[in-house]
Amino acid sequence: MDASVIVVGAGPAGLMLAGELRLVGIDVVVIDRLAERTGESRGIGFTARTMEIFDQRDLLRRFEKLATGTFAHFGGIPLDLGVLGPGHLAARNVPQSVTEAVLEKWARDLGADIRRGQEFLGLEQSADSVGIRVGTAAGEETVTARYLVGCDGGRSGVRQAAGFDFPGTPATTELLLADVRGVEIEQRMIPDGISGGMVMTAPLGDGVHRVIVAEHGAPPRRRAEPPEFGEVADAWKRLTGVDISHGELVWASAFGDAARLVTEYRRGRVLLAGDSAHVHLPAGGQGMNTSIQDSVNLGWKLAAVLRGAATDSLLDTYHSERHEVGRGLLLNTKAQSKLILGGEDVQPLRGVLGELTAYPEVARHLAAKAGGLDIRYDVGGGSHPLLGLRMPRLELAGPARSTSTTELLRTGRGVLLDLEGNAHLRRRAEPWQDRVDVVTARPAAVPGGSLLKDTGCVLLRPDGHVAWAAPGSRDDLPTALARWFGPPR
Repeated sequence: MDASVIVVGAGPAGLMLAGELRLVGIDVVVIDRLAERTGESRGIGFTARTMEIFDQRDLLRRFEKLATGTFAHFGGIPLDLGVLGPGHLAARNVPQSVTEAVLEKWARDLGADIRRGQEFLGLEQSADSVGIRVGTAAGEETVTARYLVGCDGGRSGVRQAAGFDFPGTPATTELLLADVRGVEIEQRMIPDGISGGMVMTAPLGDGVHRVIVAEHGAPPRRRAEPPEFGEVADAWKRLTGVDISHGELVWASAFGDAARLVTEYRRGRVLLAGDSAHVHLPAGGQGMNTSIQDSVNLGWKLAAVLRGAATDSLLDTYHSERHEVGRGLLLNTKAQSKLILGGEDVQPLRGVLGELTAYPEVARHLAAKAGGLDIRYDVGGGSHPLLGLRMPRLELAGPARSTSTTELLRTGRGVLLDLEGNAHLRRRAEPWQDRVDVVTARPAAVPGGSLLKDTGCVLLRPDGHVAWAAPGSRDDLPTALARWFGPPR
């Protein structure tokens, strides 16, 4: 074997997966057809959940000048993440090029083998391995591993070669995007009064503005090259009356509102993550953020199977958990697509929905969805309110030092948090001590500690989701440990 895992695609999903695998010692090869990173801005910013995930891996400090806030939106309708309580922040105006640079350095620092200028050509899968053909400047070669993960985007070659079904709806309209320097443009978020299409703008910093324009009736085109800036500027002037053609183009792209989701995230030893598994209108930056979260869900499970700590069936939970997330993603981005692209016909609906967000329960529901904070996995059932949800950052006071639930997850291992000093529970967890850190601490007297009120013990998966809690879980602790971390040793 050349590696335990081959990852095809060095975008955010592939690089995040490589880092997750290396964090726990799994050897991984990442191949990408591009000789170097594009430097294109693409997806900008992080949802509140991605911010939590990056903090769990101590990655936030690697981003310089990270501008954060509580603003989010659903189909252009403003939302305030503050309704979810303190500490829920999103990051604005972080170009994807910066995200890729940070994740690539992190993965390389951990020992990932990242090979650029190598194009995926095909694959062959056997009972115990998978091999891929790769085209390089020197010719064709074969790379073999125990598992292959396709993170190679919406037109994924891995998905096609492995025979995944990718049903859904084709694009019905085309949106043009340009990052422009040297123009003064007021910030717009799906404004009223625009007939014939939709426009949006956002400042990216350093004098650059992003403009997005869609004209009603503009059919989607299969482009070999990005649109010319003149095409974007002409459409912008037709809809707004404003001339931006004197600006300097930084980057341009075109995309559509196609919505597709694979029927399975795994076929034998081939798995998919990110846009390889789901494509949709990139409303609210959910595409890149969901892709990163796919990889965090998959990484620790793949590592556990490769180390022999867990059975192969653990990988089936990757499909069951993330396919449901993907299904919800398509539903909410389709709804947002109607709100964004519906023009004057949907203005009454936008008005009513805007009124509904004044109700706290509605605002919390949409803010959690926009922030990626509403995901609950099936972890066995029970009455504890946190079961299956992600554990937010909570400050903890331990016998030796203060810490937090976030810091405890930075090793990429599971965590059993003993909040009562329960020696019996700690003894029951000893057969899993090679995979799970047992920590005795109590919630610090700060806002948020009440989340663990009347809770004696919490088991956290490496991705930060609560797998078991006492009291309140249906299963006992050894059953939960065996389910998520394999049989005892």
